[in-house]
Amino acid sequence: MILENYYDIEHNNIRVSRQQASDFAKKVANDFNPLHDTDSKRFCVPGDLLFGLVLNQYGLSQNMRFVFSGMVGDGIELLFPESATETFVISGSNGKEYLRVERSGGNSRDKLLVSRLVEAYVAFSGHAFPYILVPLMEAHDVMINPGRPLIIYENMEIHLDRLDIADPALKLSGTCFNIEGKRGLVQLKFTLHDNDEIIGKGTKNMVLGGLRPFDAARMQTVVDDYLQRQEKFGDT
Repeated sequence: MILENYYDIEHNNIRVSRQQASDFAKKVANDFNPLHDTDSKRFCVPGDLLFGLVLNQYGLSQNMRFVFSGMVGDGIELLFPESATETFVISGSNGKEYLRVERSGGNSRDKLLVSRLVEAYVAFSGHAFPYILVPLMEAHDVMINPGRPLIIYENMEIHLDRLDIADPALKLSGTCFNIEGKRGLVQLKFTLHDNDEIIGKGTKNMVLGGLRPFDAARMQTVVDDYLQRQEKFGDT
């Protein structure tokens, strides 16, 4: 994966076009959330791409936490600090904060390691819908609004035992689903592996909006539409 294909940079200011964001979502993350379509009225840059941009700029630290405080829309220029401390913020040229990063421990700027780790993470993350989230919603007898599906990336963190990693991979290790009215708070827990050795762990937290009673037929329609979008893209 060549991350540079998915953004433009000038003086540490980064801009992601609709096409670049959409290409990353579909080609790299296998994520067909309509929010990342070039013609979406609610278009936003994938959180997984922002995660990759931070690692690409500042390297991979043993302990990292990412808190997403806003969705990056079309035409937003992101201001990346020239030198990053243990805690720093990615803001937009509009003065709005979009991402807060906390990090500690050792740090590696090995471009190959960063690329492989980003690829491993987004492969895991992009698989969440429908394969993890739909069974989870069914088990709790709720679902997102089929007419206006809303799944928002809230925060994620990674903790690594070491940074000399040859072949990183992520595996789901547990889930947690808390319901607050029409909002669902989902946590996906995962372990990080290097070949057969567990070398770390992490979590991804999301907010599901517009919850309502689970309707198997309507949910299946949403899933079928999502999978058809994947298939159609693969045929192009």
